[in-house]
Amino acid sequence: MGIFDFFKAKPQPRKAVRAFHGADTGRLFSDFVASSRSADSEIKPSLRVLRDRCREISRNHPYAKRYLQIMSTNVVGANGVRIQVRKRNDDNSLDSVGNRIIEQAWQAWGRAGFCTVDGRVSWVQAQRLFMETLARDGEVLIQKIKNPAGNPFGFSLKFLEADYLDEGYDARLNNGNEVRMGVELDKRTGKPLNYYLFEDHPHHDQGYGSRTKRHHKIVPASEIIHCYLQDRAGQTRGVPWMSNVLTRLKMLDGYEEATLVNARVAASKMGFFTSPEGDGFVGDDYDNHAPIMSAEPATFTQLPAGMSFTAFDPQNPTDSFAEFEKGILRGIASGLGVSYVSLANNLEGVSYSSIRQGTIEDRDHFKMVQQFMIDHFIDPIYRAWLEMAITVGRVSLPMGKYDLFADQVIYRPRGFAWVDPAKEINASVTALNNGIISLQDVHSQYGRDTEEIFEQINRESELADRYGIDTAFQPFGTKAPVPATVDAGQEDGDL
Repeated sequence: MGIFDFFKAKPQPRKAVRAFHGADTGRLFSDFVASSRSADSEIKPSLRVLRDRCREISRNHPYAKRYLQIMSTNVVGANGVRIQVRKRNDDNSLDSVGNRIIEQAWQAWGRAGFCTVDGRVSWVQAQRLFMETLARDGEVLIQKIKNPAGNPFGFSLKFLEADYLDEGYDARLNNGNEVRMGVELDKRTGKPLNYYLFEDHPHHDQGYGSRTKRHHKIVPASEIIHCYLQDRAGQTRGVPWMSNVLTRLKMLDGYEEATLVNARVAASKMGFFTSPEGDGFVGDDYDNHAPIMSAEPATFTQLPAGMSFTAFDPQNPTDSFAEFEKGILRGIASGLGVSYVSLANNLEGVSYSSIRQGTIEDRDHFKMVQQFMIDHFIDPIYRAWLEMAITVGRVSLPMGKYDLFADQVIYRPRGFAWVDPAKEINASVTALNNGIISLQDVHSQYGRDTEEIFEQINRESELADRYGIDTAFQPFGTKAPVPATVDAGQEDGDL
């Protein structure tokens, strides 16, 4: 082709280039396998294995057990989520009598013996069971039982393990509804209508003989509380929260075990006897036909003639063990949504500023889980309990006021103590004096209500007046103490 033909030639089309490098399919991405399946299609084949492995690792792995303790302690706490009924009269005053009746009845129902059908746990313990089950299994299944025998409130709960809900049962019903992993969904809205539950635990066998056929019982969705975090649209079942860190937890456990065994071997200072002919040593005992000698501390042994000793010193654990374990634990903590300091119980080198920042992030996560528990567990149960308590006459209020007492209620989850009380209190006092925050903002950090605080202070003042005692504090107003200044040089000091 001549030079003139070169200029007359048509330009060749450029090869299309992907706009996102994450979608490349080259050699470096050959093992990056992705799926376009729906949420339920991905969950179904792995659900039982994930759940069983999370249960096993929660039983035997200290960090997995620690995670469940963190969630139970920080989300539920010692007293659980409390209710404060704040129904008001027509003149906007609080209905103190009606509110007190419901709160006292709720407290009585929450004692062990009433809130669950088996009578084994209290309401606070039931909240802890809910939280640990949700974090470990990824979903919680509760059946609402009305008019149980011997229950004066006419209402109790029955906790069911997720195994009762048959994840292997899928069907297209004659009415057009679809059953996905044991949950019947409305064909138009996708709303759960019925739950296909096994009559007994499908994997419970205490020597009564194997079950070749298990029967379902269909329970309406109105009687079931099925709680799980929905990560994708159309998701029908919950995924265990530790699923994305299972591999790291298992490998870390194996690494620690191998390092511990190596450390014991290194501490034993074992070795081998060698000789030119490979024989001539009788030994104290035999292991697989090979003679061995036992060694004890503070002893010296003369080698047989022609023998030399070769020490076996694996030098474990190495200096990099701690940093490697710390790096793995940081990844596990990130996957679980908690801080490394909390998961590892390691406060080494932590300053006030760093631990405060980490604590705030942790508590924001815990508060989100608290709100989820209130919306999907506490509130539905309170409404169902109140309806039955009024129906059976345990709460002496007219049913016509049910909606008012059911809607006008405040849920108080546990509060959190400050990292450094002196600094935090002084900061709160300064913010209050400048109108940046309210008293309720401060009290909410303790999980309490301002009206409750005022009522308690008023009772204490009346009690002090009755006994002629002068209190040495003035909690509010111009007599409040001036906040102490904090030395900037001490702000980031190590705790």
